[in-house]
Formats: sequence, C-alpha cells, structure tokens
Amino acid sequence: MFTTSPQGTPSTGDVPSLTLNNGVQIPQVGFGVFQVPNEETEAAVSQALEAGYRSIDTAAIYGNEEGTGRAIAASGIPREELFITTKLWNSDQGAGTTQGAFAASLEKLGLDHVDLYLIHWPAPANDRYLDSWTAFEELYAAGGTRAIGVSNFLPEHLERVIGLGGTVPAVNQIELHPALQQHPTVAANTAAGIATEAWSPLAQGATLSNPVITGIADRLGRTPAQVVLRWHVQQGRIVIPKSVTPARITQNLDLFGFELTTADLSAIDALDDNGRIGPHPTDVN
Repeated sequence: MFTTSPQGTPSTGDVPSLTLNNGVQIPQVGFGVFQVPNEETEAAVSQALEAGYRSIDTAAIYGNEEGTGRAIAASGIPREELFITTKLWNSDQGAGTTQGAFAASLEKLGLDHVDLYLIHWPAPANDRYLDSWTAFEELYAAGGTRAIGVSNFLPEHLERVIGLGGTVPAVNQIELHPALQQHPTVAANTAAGIATEAWSPLAQGATLSNPVITGIADRLGRTPAQVVLRWHVQQGRIVIPKSVTPARITQNLDLFGFELTTADLSAIDALDDNGRIGPHPTDVN
C-alpha cells in the first residue's frame, strides 16, 4: 500500500509525499501540463517550480516534453529533488516500440531517467498494453524509471496486468473530480496497493461554481479550487492541477493550512453524477 509521509502541516512549497508500493516517494500535489503549448510550457513549469512544486506531469502526446525539459534544466534544482512523470502514447504500445518511445521522451526531456512512466491509455481494442507492461518492467529493472504505472485503466485492465504475476503498477492516473469519483476503479487500486492519481482534479473548472463548493470556500476564506484540491488530498489521492496563471499556480499548492470537516467531505462526495469530461477508457484506441 502507499502511505502518507509523517509530516506536520506543510506550507506552500512543503508538500507531503506518499510512499508508493515500491518504496518511492511522490509529492501528493504536482503540476500538470496537459494542453499547454510547448512554447508556453517552459514558462509555466518554471513558474510552478518557483512556487514550490517538485512534481511535474507531462506525456509524449502533449507535445511539450521539450518545454518541460528546458524548465527543469534552467531551474537549477537538484535532479533528486524533482519527480518527473511522462507517458507512453497508444500508437507506441507494443513489445517492439515501447523502448524507442521511452528513449525519445528522455531525449526531449533532457534527462537520463524519469521518476514515473505510465501507459497513457489501455487502448483495449489494440490489446498491446500487456506487451508494453513487460517492456515497462525491463525499463524499470534497467533504472530508466524509478516507478512504473498506468493511466485510465479500469479494474478489468488492472486485473490483466496484475495477472502477469510481475510488477504491480505503482500508480493509476485517472480522471477524478467531484462529478466523477470512479469508486470501482479507486477500490480496485486500493485493493492492489496502487496509488490513485487524479487528472483533471478540478474538472477543468466545471465543478468550481457548484454551490456546495462555493459555500465551503466562502466559509473557509479559500478559493473553490483549493477546496476541491483539499478534498482530494484529505482522501489520500495524488493530484496534478494545471494552470498557466501565476496566482492560480501558487494558490493550487497552498492546501495545507486548512482542513475540511467530515461534513464538508461528505457534501462534496454527494456531487458524484458520472460527469465525465474526458473520453471513456474503452473508447480511446
């Protein structure tokens, strides 16, 4: 299982870590760069690193690994203090193509290893994710990545990967926010000792005007985004909010000077209405 590191109440830039099932620690709050153009990524990631983020999440298909890498190189932050995630795209899945795609990502990032490498989607119609997982295990054994995991995998996909009898994924990164809480997948993750990481944790802003969330935010003197991100954090999830606005980048990390009550958590839990904003995992191939 993954566990929260024993720390006090961190301030901005002092984010608690979760320990993954292989002992590697990942910051609980990271910075995502989905839909950030490559030419804008260096500035956004640089702002995030300056604000105190140490976990950056990108992907081959985002087309901004180069911008991410430039920001990392320019930051002057020791590599061991950073946690960098990237992902294998669907067209590169397979026994003969995964290794090359990984090498290309490392080159674009300007790194000799990443901290987490994910299969971006199961792409079940192609049925190559098990071959890719075997290649991932080879990359992990060779030290190319400190942890391996999956993204957008449903329980039936996880079952097949775990059924190989080798490495259990460290992370399953899924769409998760108040309107889409994916309880069966989260339960499957938990049962297998896989950390749940929420992409689009703010539903691209779709839930931030909900009266339940705005009411809690008003009471606490916090932003609606901070309330939703705190809801994630208190339930033990990893989150990777995205913004290109400096003030919001900083606000989204400032989650550790307040707590939601049990009633607050329950009220947000009740907002689940299967409100998926991204594609269904079985449809992306």
